[in-house]
Amino acid sequence: MALIQDFFGANRELIYFVYGLVFFVLGLAITLQSRHSSRLELAPALKWLALFGFLHAFNEWGDLFIPLQSAYLAPAVIRVLEYLHLFLLTSSFACLFAFGAALLEPVKHYIWLHISLAILLMLWTIIVMGPFRYQYTDFGTWYNVTDALSRYMICLPGGLLTAYALRRHTLQLISPYNAPRIVRAFEASGISMVLYALAAGLIVPQIPFFPGSWLNATAFTRLFVFPPQLLRALIGLAMAATTIRMLEVFDLETSRQIEAMEQGQLLAAERERLARDLHDGTIQKVYTAGLLVRSAQNLTETDSPLAGRLGTAVGVLDDAIRDLRQQLGLLSAPGPAQEPFARSLERLANDPRFSSLVRVTVDLKLPEGESPEPERAAHVLAIVQEMLSNAVRHANARHILVSAVRLDDRLQLNVLDDGGGLPEQVREGHGLRNMRDRASLLRGSLSIERLKKGTCISLNIPWRLEA
Repeated sequence: MALIQDFFGANRELIYFVYGLVFFVLGLAITLQSRHSSRLELAPALKWLALFGFLHAFNEWGDLFIPLQSAYLAPAVIRVLEYLHLFLLTSSFACLFAFGAALLEPVKHYIWLHISLAILLMLWTIIVMGPFRYQYTDFGTWYNVTDALSRYMICLPGGLLTAYALRRHTLQLISPYNAPRIVRAFEASGISMVLYALAAGLIVPQIPFFPGSWLNATAFTRLFVFPPQLLRALIGLAMAATTIRMLEVFDLETSRQIEAMEQGQLLAAERERLARDLHDGTIQKVYTAGLLVRSAQNLTETDSPLAGRLGTAVGVLDDAIRDLRQQLGLLSAPGPAQEPFARSLERLANDPRFSSLVRVTVDLKLPEGESPEPERAAHVLAIVQEMLSNAVRHANARHILVSAVRLDDRLQLNVLDDGGGLPEQVREGHGLRNMRDRASLLRGSLSIERLKKGTCISLNIPWRLEA
């Protein structure tokens, strides 16, 4: 037993370093993986958990740094560092509390939780800087009491609140994604939060009043041999691991959005095919049948029963053609709203289907207030939509630039991405063929340029049909 205690005592600095490193990794993982453009309610709340990880890491490293510097720095400087150490501890716990409150807010308005946190911080400041500062004149005792109150008043309720928020968030907002692995990660993260709240919120430095006089770090080490920092480090490791698994929900969101875009593109392509079949096949056949019936009507006596029936047939065929043209209008790509063409391009580029996955920049040099014919504008918008979809789905791009300029009564439009680029031998799928067909209909050309990093797809068409 004594040998084990000596081992942990000799490696005290290593334990503090690992403890801080675990929480620093937690904050770093969230910072690198979180998606600010995500539409999940989890995304904006994660900044508080990341801040908790960073602040708590610096606080724990302070337990390692301050004693080492006490031999080199003036006592006044060390005292300032100790005050900063307490500030980092309390701030980290406040961020954990804020994370739980932010998680609950989308489920139900819990503004009173933020107010409660502000009140707790105010009470903590008043107590430790007021009566306790004068009651415990010895700085070491006051320091331990302040540390303990921070854990009792903020860490314990903040950790339990976060665990509850994760549980409720999982049931109401994550479970509908039907991803059991991610749900289990959320549940495991909630359990680790409960364990951390108990380990960090109840095991405090030794203080002269209950429960800290009975349940404290000294008594814990005496009972379990190893220090509570080791237990918290293991729990922190579980928090980091489950949180990283939990962040896979953003990848799931991205894949679902890409899947929805692919389904939308397939549906649009099928609508386009049906519209062309109606226009080139069915309508022409019905129109031809109408001409044949009219020619037969001209060969009959005007007042004969057969002429009346043929006239009725002509009327029915005309009605059929009108109905088919109406259905053709519903199937065809909708034209842009009554807005300038440049604004339609900006609106498409800023569509959340694309802007939530990549950063889209728009650079337009188009005449203000002028637009191509509505039908031509609709085809151009459909081509740009296909370009953006391809860059998001296949190129793994991080940034897309959409540029358009009118030169000599022609529209030059480019979509440039910084993705992986097209392979040398690429088989053009339906999307690229559809873009080329539309460009041909617009009496223009579509070109694809493979760059060192990324791809540039260019559309060059007359600004107006008569150009």
